[in-house]
Amino acid sequence: MSKLVIVGTVAFDAIETPFGKTDKILGGAATFIGLAASQFNVDAAVVSVVGGDFPNEYLDLLSNKNLDISGVEIVKEGKTFFWSGKYHNDMNTRDTLATELNVLADFNPVVPEDYKNAEVVMLGNLHPLVQMSVLEQMNKKPKMVILDTMNFWMDCALDELKAVINKVDVITINDEEARQLTGEYSLVVAAQKIHKMGPKYVVIKKGEHGALLFHNENVFFAPALPLKEVFDPTGAGDTFAGGFAGYLTKTADYSFENMKTAVIYGSTLASFCVEKFGTERMLQLQDREVYQRLNQFKQLTKFEIILE
Repeated sequence: MSKLVIVGTVAFDAIETPFGKTDKILGGAATFIGLAASQFNVDAAVVSVVGGDFPNEYLDLLSNKNLDISGVEIVKEGKTFFWSGKYHNDMNTRDTLATELNVLADFNPVVPEDYKNAEVVMLGNLHPLVQMSVLEQMNKKPKMVILDTMNFWMDCALDELKAVINKVDVITINDEEARQLTGEYSLVVAAQKIHKMGPKYVVIKKGEHGALLFHNENVFFAPALPLKEVFDPTGAGDTFAGGFAGYLTKTADYSFENMKTAVIYGSTLASFCVEKFGTERMLQLQDREVYQRLNQFKQLTKFEIILE
């Protein structure tokens, strides 16, 4: 069985949307990525850091999803990374109310020995130097390295970000970030520029409008499933990345054709994530629900046409 290394934050979130608000709940990029990847029953390890204030029951939730947490460092005298945000009525824009790095400020990731030969590495949104240090710990070059990042690192660590982008096979970013990274408004031109930075595959996420997959001259578009209600978009992008990485790890097929299916799986799982606050929906998710929603995606994109 192929192995997957997931690097990112395991954190506390406090969220406010037009549908309500929460106190501190389980969040973090690695948490959402791990929960999504666990749907595929792959051998996955989470590499992160938490403080002594992090409940054991949250760690148990991850373990119960068959995620190896031996790479989660616990700094007993420290406090866990905390983020708080408020979403606007359109649910596409938000204001960050608080960001407390806490133990994340001095995080030096340590990949468990048993996972230093993993075929797939999913680098969640962290400082590029932290992401690079994970790649340097691998015993051999992974077959697939996937990178997620954000505009914050483009603003304050662009050179380091470009260095790690040069080492990865896939980058997943949103449309705004793709435009900032390249200075191009056209996402097609932006993807071409990003290809030249190193990645063979570029995934540009467009939120409620789906996702684009680029590989050389090939382009694939996956729509987002129209939903009656969106309660909390937090973690949707990470859930997408986790579904994408989990499917590729399970199938061990890294072709463009298989990546199309990986994008659909990522979009499908992300559509569940937004239905409840935090991780609640992903923790409840059943295989039959995923199957039913995959069928909905299939119907959404299926049509017959006769070309003369």
